[in-house]
Amino acid sequence: MKIGVLALQGDFAAHVKALERLGVHAAEVRRPAELARLEGLVIPGGESTTLLKLMGADFPPALRDFHAARKPIYGTCAGLILLAREVVSPRQPSLGLIDVTVERNAYGRQRESFETEGEARLDAAPMPVRMVFIRAPRIVRVGPGVTVLATYRGEPVLAREGPVLVSTFHPELTDDLAVHRCFRDLAAAGAGTTVPTQPSLDGGR
Repeated sequence: MKIGVLALQGDFAAHVKALERLGVHAAEVRRPAELARLEGLVIPGGESTTLLKLMGADFPPALRDFHAARKPIYGTCAGLILLAREVVSPRQPSLGLIDVTVERNAYGRQRESFETEGEARLDAAPMPVRMVFIRAPRIVRVGPGVTVLATYRGEPVLAREGPVLVSTFHPELTDDLAVHRCFRDLAAAGAGTTVPTQPSLDGGR
């Protein structure tokens, strides 16, 4: 099983390391043609307007085709903004692959970044998840087909609609592998493969 990480801008290297800790073959993706060899894709945090410019004209239709093939996509922070149905404050184009409305930079500036622990329903029972918020967006509307998997102060911070998973926070900046494990399992289920029997290569939760 091979999962790609969009490597145009942002913290893609941290996502690659997190997936590799789970025994996943992770690959940096810089061209639309590379999507064909993947079972899943992570769109990392960074700056959403910059990512849009770097993606150019070819990446958006390729990503929509990837989604139409029911291959999982996980967007964190700026990745969430790109995947959202609607982006406000200010408005900007997006791919519209998950039915949420997102407000940009809603948690403040860089110096107001923070780390906390929340609770997520990634399986049958709730589990603790470490969350790092850096100029994070806020999910201000959730469509009827979207499942909220975690909240912070009553607001959605982790959500899923079909094969699309999004978070307003950065799990890749912690040692907590729970969210990446959830995405790995989504990709494995879609590909019809078996995930490693060990939870991770280094004992991360």
